[in-house]
Amino acid sequence: MPRLLRAGLTTAVVDGLFSSILSAFFYDSTVTRLWQGVASTLLGPDAFNGGLRTALIGVAMHLCVAFTWSAVFLFLVMRSRSVLQTLDTPLGVLKVASVYGPSIWLVMSLVVIPLLRHSPPTFNIRWWVQLLGHFPFVGLPIVGSLAPRRSGDPAV
Repeated sequence: MPRLLRAGLTTAVVDGLFSSILSAFFYDSTVTRLWQGVASTLLGPDAFNGGLRTALIGVAMHLCVAFTWSAVFLFLVMRSRSVLQTLDTPLGVLKVASVYGPSIWLVMSLVVIPLLRHSPPTFNIRWWVQLLGHFPFVGLPIVGSLAPRRSGDPAV
C-alpha cells in the first residue's frame, strides 16, 4: 500500500476513533452527532437533522481532511531539508509529529472552521483536548507513515 494512502487512512481511523470515544464517553453526545457536527461545517445547522446521511457526509469530509493534511506533510518532506534532517535524528518522528499534529489543529480551529462557519472559535476544554490529542492521534499517524525510512528514501 502506498504510504500516502496508508497515512490518510490510518490518520482518519485513529483520529476518528479518538473523537468518537470522546463524544460517546466523555462529552455526553453520540458518534452520529459528532459526524453530523463535522458535516455542519459545510451544510450548516440542518446537518444535525439529517440522520445517518449527514453523519456519513461528515465521515467523508473527515477522510478528505486526513488525506489533505497527509499530502501537505508529504510535500513538506519532499521539499524541506530541515524536516528531513529532523526526521533523521533520534526521536525525529516524535519531534516532528509533536509540532505537525497540533499545528494542524491550530490551522483548522483558528482559520478553516471559523471561515466556513462564519463564527469565531470557541476556546473550552474540548479545544485544548483536541490540541493535545492532535500530537498522538493525527501527527504521529501522518509523520510515522510518511517519514522516509532512511536518508534519501523517497517518502512515497
